[in-house]
Amino acid sequence: MPIELIAPAKVNLALEVTGRRPDGYHEVVSVAQTIDLADRVVLDLATTIELEVAGEKLLGVPLEGPRNLAYRAAVALAAEAGRAHLGARIRLEKEIPAGMGLGGGSSDAAAVLRGLNRLWRLDLPLDALVRVAAGVGSDVPFLLHGGAALVTGRGERVEPLPDSAPLECTLFVSDVEVEDKTRRMYAALTPADFSDGRRARILAESLRRGLPVVETDLVNAFDRHVAEVAPPLARARDVCREAGLAVHACGSGPGFFTCTPLSDIPRILLRELDREWGVVAVACRSLGRAAATALREA
Repeated sequence: MPIELIAPAKVNLALEVTGRRPDGYHEVVSVAQTIDLADRVVLDLATTIELEVAGEKLLGVPLEGPRNLAYRAAVALAAEAGRAHLGARIRLEKEIPAGMGLGGGSSDAAAVLRGLNRLWRLDLPLDALVRVAAGVGSDVPFLLHGGAALVTGRGERVEPLPDSAPLECTLFVSDVEVEDKTRRMYAALTPADFSDGRRARILAESLRRGLPVVETDLVNAFDRHVAEVAPPLARARDVCREAGLAVHACGSGPGFFTCTPLSDIPRILLRELDREWGVVAVACRSLGRAAATALREA
């Protein structure tokens, strides 16, 4: 029986980088939140691991084999279980724009790990899945958990936080394709961008206490480097700030977001962003843990 899941996008409400590690990765302290913009993942048994990618947002998405994180997650899970012969047909229906910092590929991988653990009847515990997830990509462990979480290390340490009151956001994305974006954004960081993680930890404590997210909670170490990889998006972001919106990068960017609902943003501003910079606005809401990780038989 096929299994169907959603693979939700995420925003980093707070993303601080505390320094570079000896292994070349960077230490982060982040509060991440899944949102209701999501890909659809359908899994079924097969003799080998097969991948099919469809949907509205294919630009920049690896369409086959080991370049795709969902495929890599399936291979890694079979290896973790010691059953390399296992096969699955993976169908991804893409709705999350790739390369914008929203974690779409990582979320597809996390959904595959959850779904194949059930489909293949492996019954691996969460800590085993997290170990596999960390080997696939830095955002995959968080997206395996879903909801809100305090994320540390290079992303492999995830401390789930209580679901907060529904949070309405607006994403700003474009069809710009940035080659090797994540590596370039991390390479652009300098010691001036490093901080102690205090703001992210304060936000995490606020969520534990049931307090709402406010604009002054938002912070992102990558904000000042967006122009180095995607000048049109950086200019659009500046126009939003000039209009009074508090906007910050999604993950390592270059997409960005605000906690202002789309309905409250002037239409004249939205038209300017689209016409002048090719940037479109997408309404979204926070997505709690149960909804973000649900699966059902298709």
